[in-house]
Amino acid sequence: MTIKSDRWIRAMAAEEGMIEPFEAEQVRVVGEQRVISFGTSSYGYDVRCAPEFKVFTNIYSATVDPKAFDERSFVDVEGDSCIIPPNAFALARTVEYFRIPRDVLTLCVGKSTYARCGIIVNVTPLEPEWEGHVTLEFSNTTNLPAKIYANEGVAQLLFLQSDEACEVSYRDRDGKYQHQRGVALPRA
Repeated sequence: MTIKSDRWIRAMAAEEGMIEPFEAEQVRVVGEQRVISFGTSSYGYDVRCAPEFKVFTNIYSATVDPKAFDERSFVDVEGDSCIIPPNAFALARTVEYFRIPRDVLTLCVGKSTYARCGIIVNVTPLEPEWEGHVTLEFSNTTNLPAKIYANEGVAQLLFLQSDEACEVSYRDRDGKYQHQRGVALPRA
């Protein structure tokens, strides 16, 4: 496997529609305002967070169970930013919609700007031929409220290309999160 460069990312976005909407360069200023960078980087793509958040809460003392998820476990928040309570987490989604090629595995890592604030980003790998908005989890590991910003960079995706295509892709298996739009909650 080889990690793919900015040239490859630009070509795949243009030729295959791998990332929509797509920023060919790294964006640091929008209008006259500095933002946390997003877009194409040297060996990855910095994704943005959409302005739709699900902040987990214990108001109803629901148990977080991936096999029987109770939607009362979170509060919906919309806006330019989201405050995550101390030692809590929130779900969001990327602005970008992805179409991962059959010979590519995509990994997500957090941006250092958020990591330096105690905010950890977690997503599972984007498997070959998976398609959709990426659901992101933000964990606030601090004992203080933490803020994340919509429409700004929140995580970086790295694209690893194999020298051969996989035998069975996510699409072939009819994966349960295929074509997800919005924030996808756990499905059994």
